[in-house]
Amino acid sequence: MEKVKLTINGIEVEVPSNYTVLEAAKEVGIDIPTLCYLKGINEVGACRVCLVEVEGARSLQASCVLPVRDGMVVKTNTKKVRNAVKTTVELILANHNRECLTCFRNGSCELQKLAEELGIDEISFEGAKREATIDEFSHSIVRDSSKCILCGRCVSVCKNVQGIGILDFTNRGFKTEVAPAFGKSMADAPCIYCGQCINACPVAALREKSEMEKVWDALENPELHVVVQTAPAVRAALGEEFGLPIGTRVTGKMVAALRRLGFDKVFDTNFAADLTIMEEGHELLDRIQNGGKLPMITSCSPGWIRFCEFYYPELIDNLSTCKSPHQMMGAVLKSYYAQLNNLDPEKIFVVSIMPCSSKKTEKEREELRVNGLKDVDAVLTTRELAKMIKQARIKFLELPDEDFDELFGEYTGAGVIFGATGGVMEAALRTVADVLAGEDLKEIEYTAVRGIEGIKEAKVNIADKTIKVAVVHGTANAAKLLDKVRAGETDYHFIEVMGCSGGCVNGGGQPHVDAKTRMEIDVRVERAKALYEEDELRTYRKSHQNPMIKKIYDEFLGKPNSHKAHELLHTHYHAREIYPTQSNCCCSSSEEVACSCCE
Repeated sequence: MEKVKLTINGIEVEVPSNYTVLEAAKEVGIDIPTLCYLKGINEVGACRVCLVEVEGARSLQASCVLPVRDGMVVKTNTKKVRNAVKTTVELILANHNRECLTCFRNGSCELQKLAEELGIDEISFEGAKREATIDEFSHSIVRDSSKCILCGRCVSVCKNVQGIGILDFTNRGFKTEVAPAFGKSMADAPCIYCGQCINACPVAALREKSEMEKVWDALENPELHVVVQTAPAVRAALGEEFGLPIGTRVTGKMVAALRRLGFDKVFDTNFAADLTIMEEGHELLDRIQNGGKLPMITSCSPGWIRFCEFYYPELIDNLSTCKSPHQMMGAVLKSYYAQLNNLDPEKIFVVSIMPCSSKKTEKEREELRVNGLKDVDAVLTTRELAKMIKQARIKFLELPDEDFDELFGEYTGAGVIFGATGGVMEAALRTVADVLAGEDLKEIEYTAVRGIEGIKEAKVNIADKTIKVAVVHGTANAAKLLDKVRAGETDYHFIEVMGCSGGCVNGGGQPHVDAKTRMEIDVRVERAKALYEEDELRTYRKSHQNPMIKKIYDEFLGKPNSHKAHELLHTHYHAREIYPTQSNCCCSSSEEVACSCCE
C-alpha cells in the first residue's frame, strides 16, 4: 500500500494512503472526539464533532471522512476547533432529554462523556424540542426519541451489518427522527430484536426492555422457587461492567454474585447447550441417513429464527426443530428437576441471564410452552445483571470464585463455546464424529469453523463420510449464503447461523463498548478467547461425555430425539408477514400501510 506523510499537531505521520485523518491521528496517539462515527459501519461525518483545521482549507473538516494526502498539515486543538466542537455538542444537547441521572445509560453514555470532556456546564441554545416518542410495545427493545441525536449509527448497523433496514430517518427538518417505516412500533415492524442497534447507539435512544423489577419481585416472593441460568457468553463480558479488561472470564464471581442476589439455585445454560448438541446432532444424523431435509440449519439464535420466518420462510423446514439451549433448560427445570425435588412446576420461576435482547421476545412464543407453562419466565441481559449486582451493593471484584449448583451446573467445553460464532458447529461435530466413528476421537478442535470471517465453509471427513458445513454470523452474511441455498447452488449438510456479528459474545445485551474502543479492540475476538480458554480447561470437551447429560437420558428422556425429548425440547416455527395488511380495517383498505382510521 502506498504511504503518505502528513503533519498532525506538529508531529510527522506516515500512514497508508487510504487512511482518514482520524485514523492517522490515532496512529500517533492523538485523540479526536467522535459521535456519529462507527468504524466500518457509519463513516458519514454527520455530527461534525470530529472537526479539524487543515492548512489551506477554507473551513473546518470532518476528520472521519477526510482522506489523508501527502504534505497535509492538520491541527486538532486550536481555539477555532475547540469552539466549533463545543458549540456543535451544545446544539445537540439543546434538543436532547438531559435527565442523565435517571437515564439507562448514565455513566456509559458517549454524549455525556463528551460533554464532560469539553467542559460543557450550561447550554446556550435553549428553545423548542422535538415531540418525544417512546415506543415500548415490543418485549425486547424500547425506542425513546427524546434521547436520539440523529447520528445514524443504528440505521447503518441495521441496514449494512444486519441487512434488514427496519430503522431509517423519517419526516423532515426539525421533525426528523429515526423510526421504523409507516409509523410502526418496533413491535409491529419485521425486527429480529438482535439489539445491534442498541449496541451501536451512543446514548439511550434504544435500549432493552428491562425485567429487573420482575425478577426482584420474584426473588422476594416466598411462594416461588427462583432458579437462574447463565449463557456462556455472559461470563466473557460481565466483568467489563466492573472495570475488568474486555474478554476477562468471570465465571466463578458471576456464580457467587447470583447466589448473593438470592436465587435458590444457580445453573448453567452450558448444560442445556450440551443437551442441544445431543438433540441437534442426532437430528442431523437422522436427516443424513434417512433422506431428511438438508441442509439442516441451527435454531439456537432467536434473532436468526425471526429473520428466517420473515425473509426466508421457504427455508423453515430446514431449521432444526430443537429449542434454543435456555428454553430447553427451562423445560427441563419445570419437568425433570421439579420431579426430582417434588416441586410444583407452576411455582418454579426460571430466569435466564443472556447476552441477547431477542431472547426476551423468544420466551413469549406460544410454541415454546409445555403444558401451558412458559419454559422461561424472565430474561435479563448481561447489562441488567450488572445493574442488579450494583443495586444490591455487592462488591463483585472481591467475591470468591464459586461453582454452579450440581446436576444442571455440569457442562463440557463443547457447551461453553456456543457463545462464539462457529461454536455450535464445532460442538456438534465433536459429538457427530464420535457417533459416526464409533469411538472417542482425539482430534476434536475444528479450527476451520472458528474466527470472525463472515462466511466459513469446511469439509469434515468422518468414518468414510464427508460432512459439508458452513458457518455464518450477522444476518446480512446469512442472506448471502441463504440465497445460494435457495437457488440450489450448495450441497451443505449443516449450517450454523448466528444473528449477531461474532455470535453471542457480541449480542445486543452485552456491555456497551464505545466507538473509540471498538477502533482499537475487536470485542468479538477478545470475548471469544475467554470461551475457548474455558473449553480447554474442562475435564470433558464433548457434549455426550457430560455425566449429567447421560443421567438425564438414563432417568428421564430415554434417548436423543425420543418422544419425551420432542415433547419438551423441540418446537416448530412459522412464516411471518413483513408488513401485514389491516384485515379488520373499517374502510376495507387493501393497502399494506394502515389508513388514518386504523392508526
